[in-house]
Amino acid sequence: MDIRMPVLDGIEAARQIRALDRADVKELPIIAMTANAGDEDRRQTKEAGMNEHLAKPIDPKLLYTTLQKFILP
Repeated sequence: MDIRMPVLDGIEAARQIRALDRADVKELPIIAMTANAGDEDRRQTKEAGMNEHLAKPIDPKLLYTTLQKFILP
């Protein structure tokens, strides 16, 4: 999830997804991918219901490790 999307930013999009009355969205992994890398930014993404926060520039190894955490059983 990009944090700086036009019209609806990633923080609000994640909040709206988590607020849906659907069981599948409660477990849906949401990963922030953003240049916003400060402690406050990380806190906001967690509070919005995101599972992880990856700062740009993205480290491919960290990206793959993070994705595996949610894809592999």
